Amino acid sequence: MSRAALVNPSRRRFLGHSGAGLVLALSGSTVALAQSVKPAAAQAFKPSAFISISPEGVVTLISKQPEIGQGIKTSLPMVIAEELSVNWRDVKIVQGDLDPAYGSQGAGGSTSTPTNYQDFLRLGATARTLLVQAAAQRWGVPAADCQARDSFVHHRPTGRKLGYGELASLAATLPLPDAASVQLKDPKDYQLLGQRIGGVDNAVLVRGAPLFGIDVKLPGMLYAVYEKCPAFGGKVLSANLAAVKALPGVRDAFVIEGTSNLNGLMPGVAIVAESTWAAFSARKQLRVQWDEGAVATQSWDGFATQAAALRGKAGTSNLRKDGDVEQALRASGAKVVEASYSYPFISHASMEPQNCTAWWKPESASLELWAPTQNPASGQNLVANTLNIPKEKISLHITRSGGGFGRRLSSDFIVEAASIAQRVAAPVKLCWSREDDLRHDHFRPGGFHHLRGAVDAQGRVSAWHNHFVTFANRVQREGQSVLQPGSGGSLSADEFPGRWLPNITLEQTALECGVPMGPWRAPGSCVFAWVFHSFIDELAHAAGRDPLALRLELLGDREIVPPSNERGQPYHAGRMRAVLLEVAAKSGWGKKKFPRGQGQGMAFHFSHRGYIAEVAEVTVSKSGQLKVDRVVVVSDIGRQIVNLSGAENQVEGSVLDGLGTLMHAQLDLQRGRIVQGNLGEYPLLRMHESPTRVDVHFLRSDQPVTGLGEPALPPLAPAVCNAIFAATGHRVRQLPLSLSDLSWS
Repeated sequence: MSRAALVNPSRRRFLGHSGAGLVLALSGSTVALAQSVKPAAAQAFKPSAFISISPEGVVTLISKQPEIGQGIKTSLPMVIAEELSVNWRDVKIVQGDLDPAYGSQGAGGSTSTPTNYQDFLRLGATARTLLVQAAAQRWGVPAADCQARDSFVHHRPTGRKLGYGELASLAATLPLPDAASVQLKDPKDYQLLGQRIGGVDNAVLVRGAPLFGIDVKLPGMLYAVYEKCPAFGGKVLSANLAAVKALPGVRDAFVIEGTSNLNGLMPGVAIVAESTWAAFSARKQLRVQWDEGAVATQSWDGFATQAAALRGKAGTSNLRKDGDVEQALRASGAKVVEASYSYPFISHASMEPQNCTAWWKPESASLELWAPTQNPASGQNLVANTLNIPKEKISLHITRSGGGFGRRLSSDFIVEAASIAQRVAAPVKLCWSREDDLRHDHFRPGGFHHLRGAVDAQGRVSAWHNHFVTFANRVQREGQSVLQPGSGGSLSADEFPGRWLPNITLEQTALECGVPMGPWRAPGSCVFAWVFHSFIDELAHAAGRDPLALRLELLGDREIVPPSNERGQPYHAGRMRAVLLEVAAKSGWGKKKFPRGQGQGMAFHFSHRGYIAEVAEVTVSKSGQLKVDRVVVVSDIGRQIVNLSGAENQVEGSVLDGLGTLMHAQLDLQRGRIVQGNLGEYPLLRMHESPTRVDVHFLRSDQPVTGLGEPALPPLAPAVCNAIFAATGHRVRQLPLSLSDLSWS
């Protein structure tokens, strides 16, 4: 059979034979289908990558993406199970380790669902087709008379049925079906997708059974801590290693020289002990003299002073220049608004601190890792390149992560554990303290936005100018030293309202800093939405316009498709208008009369392929105490919700995460180091601060399925801040809210 006859030739390829079972595998975005010609009587039907059916009918599905609380370990196997027509009660989910056979295994950017959805549907449908053909052959009837349902193949005319376990061996001997004969279900016939399905790990989580990276325990395991310079990038000059080694339970203490890569192996001192208590206790006795380097001169106050001096000046990079902003600002009848917005560095503050268990095996010169990572392949590569270990000699087991939000896309904690393990003749678990986690995070960069805008005599937005001051690390690229803005710290030329206004200028200036930065939930969007939709609200107020009407006018009805030679994603204004109108209807926008101290605010944002609009209702007491009474969220994430329970969880979690960050999240940088060290100084959202209600709604559009871990977070902050303005007249231009006096009289 030709490859073209097998599957879509642009995306799928034949892998070859594999043992005695039917093979259904993914390689990257490629679906590969193959099967053996050998019968496997009374043996399990063992696909090589994702699907395994035992003679007893138990269907084991491999979850290849890391589970960090986003529910992917449940939802992606659901896609296969739906097309396989298997009863969910018969399904067992197993977390896959890092394996090239699975293709891409990263979990970030809300990409896991959209990049795997169609391929996984076809995997399930192809397996179902083969099982139906096996049943038809067993009965000697046309396959058209047979139907797969609830883990059985049924013969419609006679009512006979055979379980999947009974058919597996025969299915493995059949030739692969022609691609045209593999029919996907009509979504109206779905029995599983779109339902509320509980997480496959829920029972284990409730029992507190070992599941996370921090739970890993191996025979003879030792425990490690790693002390790094409090000022980023500092190096060890000396340490009292002899005194530390003499402490009870300590097996070893040594210096690791590290590298100059802020996102890699930082220099430090490792302590290895017989227990976590012994390691953490010995660390308190450690005395290190550091060469703190140039970063020790940097501070947040110093950066804020530099940013303030740039107000009114041109940026070092011109990102977009359409029309004539200055002329529009000077036009007769124009009302001009100027404002500066700022937000600090913040931490991911995952509940589970960074940790990794590593076992160096000198006899085979191999390394085995257990890590709660969002990016296992990147971790493997970093270890291989840093420690000069062949990649094929590094195996990595993916554990469940106790939160990530982008932090575990970095692999510094993995390479630290691996480096320590090379010096230890036993498996060793490295565990960071909460202070390590806050002070050595890869932070969401802070930023400053100097904005000018105008509305004309008709109340239309006529000009927009934004000078964005961001932060960048100095890195080596192609032999040259360049400034690289932190993840989410670079403004795109097509960020809304770019591409919509006739007169708009977007500029950027990067301040060099030594703070390590990394992706934080909805990178860029998480702060840009707050700035832009707060300023849009300012312009609506200046024009005396309803904020909803102004936003609808800004959007228009165009679909923006960038030219092939330009970066940027398509933007379907119609989809955003639809969610905006729906959230207005669901929230009763403009139909309620609020007393002073109460108000509504709205915002929308296009993020990670999702179109989201939100309305917040708040009460602010005269003394300035904020209570978010209600948040209404309407999302368009394509034509199919995979797991309704998981989707609702992601939206509600985004609202809570966004609100906690808005209210409290702030890190101060002094002398090149983060001041805050624990959650008492970096508070998270408390139960009494949570919204009284979060109403979640989904609009279906005939568009590809989209992820949902990030899109619902960005509109929360501007919706709440715009509601605060409606309630009190106080415009919030600095985050977090704890820095603002919201009192009124």
